[in-house]
Amino acid sequence: MTSPLETITCPACQAQASGKFCSNCGAALTAAQCAACGADLRPGAKFCHRCGTPAGAEGVTNQRSFNSGLPWAVAAIALVALIALIAGQRFGRSQEQPAGPPDANAAPFAQNPTGGNPPDLSQMTPAEAASRLYDRVMAAHERGRADTVALFAPMAIMAYQQLGTLNDDQHYDVGRIAAVSGDETLARAEADSILAKNPTHLLGLILAGNAAHMRKDVAAERAYHDKLVAAEASERAKNLPEYAEHANDIGIAIGAKRP
Repeated sequence: MTSPLETITCPACQAQASGKFCSNCGAALTAAQCAACGADLRPGAKFCHRCGTPAGAEGVTNQRSFNSGLPWAVAAIALVALIALIAGQRFGRSQEQPAGPPDANAAPFAQNPTGGNPPDLSQMTPAEAASRLYDRVMAAHERGRADTVALFAPMAIMAYQQLGTLNDDQHYDVGRIAAVSGDETLARAEADSILAKNPTHLLGLILAGNAAHMRKDVAAERAYHDKLVAAEASERAKNLPEYAEHANDIGIAIGAKRP
C-alpha cells in the first residue's frame, strides 16, 4: 500500500501526488472505499463504479440520507399545518355562532310573552292572531324597542285589514299601532271611524288626540282631551267591552296634562 506521504504518479492525470487522492483531479491514489455504498474503488477512479458517487466525497451517505428523508419531513409539516388550519376554521365558526337562546324578536310568536310554550297558531282565529300582534307591538313600544315596532307594525295592521269589517275595539287597535309607529294619517282615520258612530267614544277621542299631537296641532289636542274628560262618566256607564279591554289607556289619557 502507498504511504500517505509518498509521492506517486496519478494514474488518471499523470500528475505527481501524495495521500489518498490526487490534488489535481481528485482520483483515488489507493484502493479506497466509496463513502456512499462502501464498494472498493480502483486506484485512479474518479467515480464509484457501483453508485456513481464522486471518489473522495465525504459525508455523502449522511447527505443522501437527509435528502431521502426531506420529502417525508415536508409532507409531515404540511399535514400538521392542514390539521391546524381546519381546527382553526371550526373553532372560528363556533365562536361566530355561539350557542344561546333564540332571539325573542326573531318572529311574532317565537316566544309566549307571558312565559311557557309559544302559542299554537293553528288553534287561533285570525282575530286572535291580530290581537296577539297588537300585544307584541305595544310591548315593544313600552320597552322603547323602536326597531321591533317598525318590524311588526305593518304585519299587525295587515292582519287587522284582512279581518274585513272591524269593530270599535279593533279600529282602536289599528289606530294605536299606527300612532306608535308614526303613521298619523292612519291613526286619524281610525279615530274618525270610531267617532263617526259615537262622537263621544272614549277610545275614538284618545286616538284623535294622539293624531293631533303627532301633527303638532296643540289646539285640537287640547279640545279632544277636554271632550274626553267631559264624556268619561257617561261613556263608562255604558260598560262597553273595549273600555274594559283598554282601561289602562283610558286612565292614562284622562290623567294626562294637555298643553
